[in-house]
Amino acid sequence: MPKLYEYELIKAADVLVRELFKLKKDEIFVITADTESNERVVEATAGAAFSAGAKPMVIWNASPLGVGKAADPMLPNEALIGALTAADAWVEFNNEWIFYSTAYETIMAKNKKLRYLNLVGMNPSMMVRCIGRVDIKLLEKFLARISSLTVAAKIVRMTTPAGSDITFENTPDQEPRYALGYADKPGVHMLGGQIYWRIKNEALNGKIVYDGSVNPPLGLLKEPIEMTIEKGDIVKIEGGSEAVQFETWLRSFKDPNMLKMAHVCYGFNPGAKLTGDVVEDERIWGGTEWGIGHQAWRPAASHTDGICLNTSVWLDGKQVLDKGKSIDPELAEIARALGKQ
Repeated sequence: MPKLYEYELIKAADVLVRELFKLKKDEIFVITADTESNERVVEATAGAAFSAGAKPMVIWNASPLGVGKAADPMLPNEALIGALTAADAWVEFNNEWIFYSTAYETIMAKNKKLRYLNLVGMNPSMMVRCIGRVDIKLLEKFLARISSLTVAAKIVRMTTPAGSDITFENTPDQEPRYALGYADKPGVHMLGGQIYWRIKNEALNGKIVYDGSVNPPLGLLKEPIEMTIEKGDIVKIEGGSEAVQFETWLRSFKDPNMLKMAHVCYGFNPGAKLTGDVVEDERIWGGTEWGIGHQAWRPAASHTDGICLNTSVWLDGKQVLDKGKSIDPELAEIARALGKQ
């Protein structure tokens, strides 16, 4: 009997290397993974890359006890830098991710031609649902529409059934970045179905309640974690035992920037579901993801991402999402075509 999604995974890997990376003959394609990564995903991707005429190179490393800069002492930094500064393309499947680490920052600074795609923690089910079965062109229409509506507003308010009620101002004259999963140009790329835009952190006030997952250090949540935010800073964390564990983890770095909000993103991948895997959870349809800690413009000891489910959104007082469902007629029509609401 075939393994779970054995045939579908081959197709998804082919979409990844041929459509999203657009790998060319003889390009050096590096796949990084750790001892928590899924072997089937790695092998399918390496095989697809070789079939496309590229030169795949798979690097396995022991799983660090943290992510980003917290992983620095445990990563083979010099070897990673040496290999990846000579690569044309890089997909990261590491579960304890290299992304945001010192090695990652050095690699991206040195290798200006590198195409990096962040698929940390990828597994066969996620790869099939979130890559192999997604109508990328139709998704692009949805993301472009809600991005343009969002950045045109000055004041944004978000609420969730779990108790989030947060207001902030957008940064003027900005361009939103939405991920479709393409990694065919030099730079940093993400799994399709997420939108990022710059906001004024000093104008971020209210409550954010994580009710999906928090990675690291918790994964799927058993109970909500409520944070009170004043001018972009976390001033109070409330909830049960997981809230205590989360606050202890944030403060363990003894870094004040680990108590500062880093970013907000919409999630809109029609295949995503809540699993505890950060890359998939960030793209749950109608959810929002709030990052804490390290950002390129403000370094910190580490970084974490938490998920707020079923988000309602008002742009300059006009509601566009109601508990994750589109109110805007054009958005609603595209969402239905993608199999949502």
